[in-house]
Amino acid sequence: MRRLVRLLCLGIVGLGMADSSVALEFTADQITKIDGRTHKAFIYYRDQMWRIEHHSLGPVNVTIVRKDKQQVWLLLSRMKHFKTLPYDAEQDLHVTPGLEGEIQRQEIGTEVREGHPTILYEVTTRQGEHVEQYYQWVATDLHFPMKLAKKDGSWIVEYQHVKMRSVSDYLFNLPVNFQPLEEFDKDPSGQPKAP
Repeated sequence: MRRLVRLLCLGIVGLGMADSSVALEFTADQITKIDGRTHKAFIYYRDQMWRIEHHSLGPVNVTIVRKDKQQVWLLLSRMKHFKTLPYDAEQDLHVTPGLEGEIQRQEIGTEVREGHPTILYEVTTRQGEHVEQYYQWVATDLHFPMKLAKKDGSWIVEYQHVKMRSVSDYLFNLPVNFQPLEEFDKDPSGQPKAP
Protein backbone atom coordinates (compact mmCIF):
# COMPACT_ATOMS: atom_id res chain seq x y z
CA MET A 1 0.00 0.00 0.00
CA ARG A 2 2.82 2.38 0.90
CA ARG A 3 4.48 1.70 -2.42
CA LEU A 4 1.22 2.46 -4.27
CA VAL A 5 0.86 5.79 -2.41
CA ARG A 6 4.49 6.66 -3.21
CA LEU A 7 3.96 5.88 -6.91
CA LEU A 8 0.80 7.99 -6.99
CA CYS A 9 2.63 10.89 -5.35
CA LEU A 10 5.48 10.62 -7.85
CA GLY A 11 2.96 10.49 -10.70
CA ILE A 12 1.20 13.63 -9.46
CA VAL A 13 4.52 15.47 -9.05
CA GLY A 14 5.55 14.34 -12.54
CA LEU A 15 2.29 15.62 -14.01
CA GLY A 16 2.80 18.96 -12.28
CA MET A 17 6.31 19.23 -13.69
CA ALA A 18 5.12 18.26 -17.17
CA ASP A 19 2.32 20.81 -16.99
CA SER A 20 4.72 23.64 -16.09
CA SER A 21 6.84 22.92 -19.18
CA VAL A 22 3.87 23.34 -21.53
CA ALA A 23 4.17 26.59 -23.44
CA LEU A 24 1.46 29.19 -22.97
CA GLU A 25 -0.23 29.74 -26.35
CA PHE A 26 -3.35 31.80 -26.92
CA THR A 27 -5.14 34.45 -28.95
CA ALA A 28 -7.15 37.30 -27.43
CA ASP A 29 -8.44 40.82 -27.83
CA GLN A 30 -6.43 43.24 -25.67
CA ILE A 31 -7.93 46.48 -24.41
CA THR A 32 -5.54 48.90 -22.74
CA LYS A 33 -6.63 52.11 -20.99
CA ILE A 34 -3.91 54.57 -20.01
CA ASP A 35 -4.84 57.95 -18.55
CA GLY A 36 -8.32 57.80 -20.08
CA ARG A 37 -7.17 56.77 -23.59
CA THR A 38 -8.24 53.35 -24.91
CA HIS A 39 -6.14 51.21 -27.28
CA LYS A 40 -7.41 47.97 -28.82
CA ALA A 41 -5.34 45.19 -30.36
CA PHE A 42 -5.47 41.50 -31.21
CA ILE A 43 -2.78 39.32 -29.61
CA TYR A 44 -1.18 36.06 -30.79
CA TYR A 45 1.01 34.76 -28.00
CA ARG A 46 3.50 31.95 -27.49
CA ASP A 47 6.16 31.92 -24.76
CA GLN A 48 9.09 34.16 -25.72
CA MET A 49 7.21 35.74 -28.66
CA TRP A 50 4.01 37.59 -29.42
CA ARG A 51 2.32 39.48 -32.23
CA ILE A 52 0.16 42.55 -31.63
CA GLU A 53 -2.16 43.66 -34.42
CA HIS A 54 -3.09 47.25 -33.53
CA HIS A 55 -6.60 48.57 -34.25
CA SER A 56 -5.59 52.22 -33.85
CA LEU A 57 -4.64 54.45 -36.76
CA GLY A 58 -0.95 55.03 -37.25
CA PRO A 59 1.98 53.96 -39.41
CA VAL A 60 2.75 50.82 -37.34
CA ASN A 61 -0.12 48.35 -37.51
CA VAL A 62 1.69 45.18 -36.35
CA THR A 63 4.34 44.68 -33.66
CA ILE A 64 6.19 41.36 -33.40
CA VAL A 65 8.15 40.85 -30.18
CA ARG A 66 10.80 38.12 -30.27
CA LYS A 67 12.10 37.86 -26.72
CA ASP A 68 14.05 34.77 -27.79
CA LYS A 69 16.00 36.92 -30.33
CA GLN A 70 15.96 40.08 -28.14
CA GLN A 71 14.32 41.95 -31.05
CA VAL A 72 11.11 43.83 -31.83
CA TRP A 73 9.86 44.35 -35.37
CA LEU A 74 7.48 47.20 -36.16
CA LEU A 75 5.64 46.44 -39.42
CA LEU A 76 4.47 49.28 -41.64
CA SER A 77 2.18 47.18 -43.81
CA ARG A 78 1.02 49.88 -46.24
CA MET A 79 4.64 50.62 -47.14
CA LYS A 80 5.80 46.98 -46.84
CA HIS A 81 8.67 48.01 -44.56
CA PHE A 82 9.75 47.14 -41.04
CA LYS A 83 11.86 48.72 -38.31
CA THR A 84 13.99 46.62 -35.95
CA LEU A 85 14.37 47.69 -32.32
CA PRO A 86 16.06 46.01 -29.35
CA TYR A 87 13.77 44.10 -26.97
CA ASP A 88 13.01 45.81 -23.66
CA ALA A 89 11.50 43.99 -20.66
CA GLU A 90 9.01 46.89 -20.35
CA GLN A 91 7.30 45.40 -23.44
CA ASP A 92 6.38 42.15 -21.67
CA LEU A 93 2.69 41.32 -21.62
CA HIS A 94 1.09 40.54 -18.24
CA VAL A 95 -0.16 37.03 -19.07
CA THR A 96 0.76 35.08 -15.94
CA PRO A 97 -0.87 35.44 -12.51
CA GLY A 98 2.40 36.32 -10.74
CA LEU A 99 3.62 39.90 -11.10
CA GLU A 100 7.28 40.93 -11.14
CA GLY A 101 8.39 42.15 -7.72
CA GLU A 102 5.21 40.84 -6.05
CA ILE A 103 5.42 41.11 -2.26
CA GLN A 104 1.78 40.62 -1.24
CA ARG A 105 -1.40 39.10 -2.72
CA GLN A 106 -4.77 39.25 -1.01
CA GLU A 107 -7.96 37.63 -2.31
CA ILE A 108 -10.85 40.12 -2.40
CA GLY A 109 -13.68 38.14 -4.01
CA THR A 110 -14.91 36.29 -7.08
CA GLU A 111 -16.49 37.40 -10.33
CA VAL A 112 -17.41 35.90 -13.70
CA ARG A 113 -15.65 37.61 -16.63
CA GLU A 114 -16.30 36.56 -20.24
CA GLY A 115 -17.95 33.38 -18.91
CA HIS A 116 -14.87 32.42 -16.87
CA PRO A 117 -14.93 32.22 -13.06
CA THR A 118 -12.26 34.58 -11.70
CA ILE A 119 -10.73 35.42 -8.36
CA LEU A 120 -10.11 39.12 -7.75
CA TYR A 121 -6.84 39.88 -5.96
CA GLU A 122 -5.23 43.02 -4.60
CA VAL A 123 -1.53 42.68 -5.43
CA THR A 124 1.36 44.77 -4.13
CA THR A 125 4.69 44.91 -6.00
CA ARG A 126 8.02 46.51 -5.20
CA GLN A 127 10.77 47.59 -7.59
CA GLY A 128 13.56 49.01 -5.41
CA GLU A 129 11.85 51.65 -3.27
CA HIS A 130 8.89 52.02 -5.65
CA VAL A 131 5.72 50.27 -4.42
CA GLU A 132 2.66 49.76 -6.70
CA GLN A 133 -0.76 48.26 -6.00
CA TYR A 134 -2.93 46.49 -8.56
CA TYR A 135 -6.23 44.66 -8.88
CA GLN A 136 -5.97 41.40 -10.80
CA TRP A 137 -8.76 39.10 -12.02
CA VAL A 138 -7.40 35.55 -12.58
CA ALA A 139 -9.58 33.04 -14.44
CA THR A 140 -9.51 29.84 -12.39
CA ASP A 141 -10.38 27.60 -15.35
CA LEU A 142 -7.67 29.06 -17.62
CA HIS A 143 -5.10 30.05 -14.94
CA PHE A 144 -4.90 33.32 -16.85
CA PRO A 145 -5.15 36.99 -15.76
CA MET A 146 -8.23 38.35 -17.55
CA LYS A 147 -7.69 41.89 -16.26
CA LEU A 148 -5.00 43.87 -14.45
CA ALA A 149 -5.56 47.42 -13.20
CA LYS A 150 -3.44 49.84 -11.19
CA LYS A 151 -5.29 50.57 -7.98
CA ASP A 152 -5.39 54.30 -8.79
CA GLY A 153 -7.18 53.51 -12.10
CA SER A 154 -4.54 55.21 -14.30
CA TRP A 155 -3.67 52.01 -16.19
CA ILE A 156 -5.80 48.95 -17.10
CA VAL A 157 -5.16 46.01 -19.44
CA GLU A 158 -7.96 43.56 -20.15
CA TYR A 159 -8.10 40.42 -22.28
CA GLN A 160 -11.34 39.35 -23.97
CA HIS A 161 -12.26 36.38 -26.16
CA VAL A 162 -9.26 34.43 -24.80
CA LYS A 163 -8.72 31.15 -26.66
CA MET A 164 -6.04 28.75 -25.47
CA ARG A 165 -4.80 27.19 -28.70
CA SER A 166 -1.64 26.63 -30.70
CA VAL A 167 -0.40 29.58 -32.73
CA SER A 168 1.41 29.24 -36.07
CA ASP A 169 5.13 30.03 -36.36
CA TYR A 170 4.65 32.23 -39.42
CA LEU A 171 2.88 34.89 -37.29
CA PHE A 172 6.15 35.58 -35.45
CA ASN A 173 8.37 35.95 -38.52
CA LEU A 174 8.94 38.89 -40.83
CA PRO A 175 6.90 38.85 -44.04
CA VAL A 176 9.14 37.84 -46.95
CA ASN A 177 8.41 40.87 -49.13
CA PHE A 178 9.03 43.51 -46.42
CA GLN A 179 12.17 45.66 -46.61
CA PRO A 180 14.08 47.10 -43.62
CA LEU A 181 13.36 50.77 -43.02
CA GLU A 182 17.07 51.19 -42.22
CA GLU A 183 17.80 50.93 -45.96
CA PHE A 184 16.46 54.48 -46.35
CA ASP A 185 19.03 55.75 -43.84
CA LYS A 186 21.92 54.97 -46.25
CA ASP A 187 23.26 56.98 -49.16
CA PRO A 188 23.70 55.27 -52.60
CA SER A 189 27.25 54.16 -51.67
CA GLY A 190 25.81 51.98 -48.88
CA GLN A 191 27.12 54.18 -46.08
CA PRO A 192 24.81 55.54 -43.37
CA LYS A 193 23.65 59.11 -44.06
CA ALA A 194 25.01 61.85 -41.84
CA PRO A 195 22.36 63.25 -39.49
